[in-house]
Parts: sequence; structure tokens; C-alpha cells
Amino acid sequence: MTAYKILFLDIDGTLLRPDHTMEQSTKKAISQVQKQGIETVLATGRPIHEITELGTELKIESFIGYNGALALYKGEKVFAEPMDVKSVEYFLEVAAIHKHDIVLYSSTTNFFTSLESPKVKAFIETFDLRKNENYTDDNVGDILGMTIITDSETGNDRYSLEEGIHFSQVHVNGMRHCFDVIRDKVNKGVGIQVLLDRLGIPKSSAIAFGDGMNDKEMLSTVGEGFAMGNAHENLFQYAKHKTTSVTDSGVYNGLKSLGLIEE
Repeated sequence: MTAYKILFLDIDGTLLRPDHTMEQSTKKAISQVQKQGIETVLATGRPIHEITELGTELKIESFIGYNGALALYKGEKVFAEPMDVKSVEYFLEVAAIHKHDIVLYSSTTNFFTSLESPKVKAFIETFDLRKNENYTDDNVGDILGMTIITDSETGNDRYSLEEGIHFSQVHVNGMRHCFDVIRDKVNKGVGIQVLLDRLGIPKSSAIAFGDGMNDKEMLSTVGEGFAMGNAHENLFQYAKHKTTSVTDSGVYNGLKSLGLIEE
């Protein structure tokens, strides 16, 4: 019987290829580990309300979303940590000065500072976001995470970050001018640790796959952390293993290397 009990999977650049499709080998790999009794969890920067259909397709019922700000285990909330109101207000103020856009995620809605700008429309199309509304101050206390849509790949340097907060550049082609706001104490690794503790699963029995810098805490938290071959160059130092790319059976080959895949 396998010693592995749980598998955490990032979405963009890990499960989904740049064209938003998934390799058959990835689906096959996930199905095989599920048949072995291994729990599977989607762990993503995306809002959970936008990935439930993907979960249904893959027979996955547990999620860590918003870069770790909300964790659901089979529909039950096990962790939730909205952003500090003052932090949200700061980013909104600076973004307005520099004419940047922001998407602010609640548990049900993607709130945009504008729905009309070309960069926002491209962002919505890239990530196939559907539950979109204009942001109002009434929503300030409900924000679980946010992404700053700047004007360049160094547009994040306009912001002075308070202690305990850092940026993670979105690791998707055409979206490198976008930056997730990550809290040191609220990230994928924290959400994973809460879930491991809840289920009584040791770190050594957990596996994770990721490709972006918002995955570094996740890969450091599990016993078997895999960086995809297409991962951000700075991510590999946080991973125990390197697998092939998302377009070359990366998840399949990684799980195969652990002896979990039958040909």
C-alpha cells in the first residue's frame, strides 16, 4: 500500500496548458492515484468559484484557492483569511494613481476596478473568468486575494509593500505584467498545512506540483514537491524534484517517478 495520502495540484501551467486544455496523460495520472485512495486537491491562485467545473471533470471535491486564503475539504470550509481592509485600501489608492487595474476576489465574485480596459478584458479571457462585477467599497471586507494588473513587467515597483506581504508575478504568457499579492502568513503552503493537520497526514505523505513563484511555499510544505519543466527559473530551488513541462506529461511523469503510475 502506498505511503502517499494526498496530492496537491496547481492549475495554470501545471494542469492546464497555455491553450487551457489538459493532456490526456494528466487526466489518466490523476485517475490512477485516486483509485489508490490518494486524496486530490486543486491548489491555485484562482478563485474557487471559477474552478468547480474543472474539479467536477477531475472528480476533485477539495480546493485551496486565492493563493491559500480559503481551503475547502469536500465542501467544508477549513480555513479562511480575508485581507486586511487597510491593505486593500492601500493597493486601490496606489493603483488609481498609476492607472493600474485590480481584480479583487471574494468567495463568490471577481471584482474589477474597471471592466472596460483592454488589459482587464485580456485577463478575463486568459483565465476564463465569468463571475465578474465592478468593485465597490461595500466589498472591501470580503476580499480574499487580489491581482494587480500593471502596465509592465516591472510595474509592481510602484508599490511599497508592508512587512509580511510580497508580490508574485503571474507565470502565464502575456500576463507577466500582472502580480498576485501574497501574504507571508496566508499562502498555498499555509492552506496545505492546515489541511494536512486536519486530516492527520504527515508531510512525507503529501505530493505537490506547481510552476509559479506562488507555489514555492506549497512545494516546500510537502514531502514530494515537483516543479514543472516550464516553471519559473527561481522555483526549482524550492522543489525536491523537477519533472517535464505541462505540454510534455509533467504530472504523469512526476507521479510515475514515485511508482504511482502503471503503463
